[in-house]
Amino acid sequence: MKIWEGRFDKPTAVNADSFNDSLPFDKKLWKEDIIASVAHATMLGKCGIIAEDEADKICAGLDSIYSDIENGKIEIVGAEDIHSFVENELVARIGDTGKKLHTARSRNDQVATDFRLYVRGSLEKLTDALIGLVNSLADNADKGLKYVMPGYTHLRKAQPMCAGHFWNAYAEMFLRDLDRVSATKERMNFSPLGSGALAGTSYPIDRDMTAKALGFIGPCENSLDGVSDRDYVCEYLFNGSMVMTHLSRLCEDIILYSTEEFGYFEISDAYSTGSSIMPQKKNPDICELMRGKTGRVYGHLLAMLTTLKAIPLAYDKDLQEDKETLFDAETQVINCVKIMAELLQNISLKTDKMETAAESEFCCATDVADYLAKKGMPFRTAHAVTGKIVRWCIENKRTLQDMTAEEYKSFDELFDKDICEVVKGKNCADARTSYGGASSASVKENLKSIKKRLKHYKA
Repeated sequence: MKIWEGRFDKPTAVNADSFNDSLPFDKKLWKEDIIASVAHATMLGKCGIIAEDEADKICAGLDSIYSDIENGKIEIVGAEDIHSFVENELVARIGDTGKKLHTARSRNDQVATDFRLYVRGSLEKLTDALIGLVNSLADNADKGLKYVMPGYTHLRKAQPMCAGHFWNAYAEMFLRDLDRVSATKERMNFSPLGSGALAGTSYPIDRDMTAKALGFIGPCENSLDGVSDRDYVCEYLFNGSMVMTHLSRLCEDIILYSTEEFGYFEISDAYSTGSSIMPQKKNPDICELMRGKTGRVYGHLLAMLTTLKAIPLAYDKDLQEDKETLFDAETQVINCVKIMAELLQNISLKTDKMETAAESEFCCATDVADYLAKKGMPFRTAHAVTGKIVRWCIENKRTLQDMTAEEYKSFDELFDKDICEVVKGKNCADARTSYGGASSASVKENLKSIKKRLKHYKA
């Protein structure tokens, strides 16, 4: 029997029943539903709304249901949603006393409370996964401190940089993700329990008691908003979308830099796949799949925003769409973050190729212009002189590194023999000592800062 059937004289049509059924997916909320129900029943007893021995009996019954589900002794079936399942099971175990559990509570605030508890827990899991990823990036940054690689703009070689600078850049992105996740958890950590269907209740409940028992900062201040707010779901999906954006960018770089054409990285065989026809192939399928899943998570965010955009206050059944959207996004995002952390722990740096590439394609040209500018030449003039040098090198199949001091001097007398050291890739990178720059010294300071900031988040 459904918990709301009293007003109806006809059963729900079979197709409508199936369409309305949410148990196949909201059964994931069984722990949260029981925990919130225990808090509610305890409060009812303490406030004298039901007898304390009845509250104790209800809590004991709920505890036994929790234990049996956890140990696989009962299967979650035979109800329209998880809330009905738990209540029906409770009544079957302790009799009519179980029917008092729903006193001063609506399924609306029950659903809202359960889902907030679930999302809060999921944010904590995402935090743990992101911490692991940032640690993997930091480890690679540390390994890259003594090596140099080219940095790119417009996907063209631009300037040499300490290899650790690359990994730190992604660590910064995921630190921002951690910050957003932390802010979302703080902002949504208020309890809807006690909001009733939409207008509160006439019973003398203690909302602060249940909020505290469930680890919330306090109760939602407006009952109408309390049952209808799903901002935190959108925030979760946005946070997940940003995480996937950053993962997708990282995947693209790893895919690109691990090609034979670049050859800076080597993805471990454990995180690669082969071809069904070409024996030589080693494909970056894990990164490609992760990149592909990004659009899937974006889709969930758009779906939720679209669901919310025209819902009138307060609760409407449209909001049932929040769960499958979030559940799938949660699975994709957290799995991707964890797998990327593992992949990075097993990636190899091809340091010789990186260093050679850092000196090719005239990556050190800016340093030639800066050399002249530091000796008093206006930078725009120095830029033009360096451009002529680059053109001469191209025409004569030379590089900045194999030019002699005399050849440099033929373009301008300000050049001296030390220019031959200036244009070495490692020296160009290490010259960039400005705060946040690409020198090994600056990268080392950035790495210290990353590790320090990471400690602000609970693992």
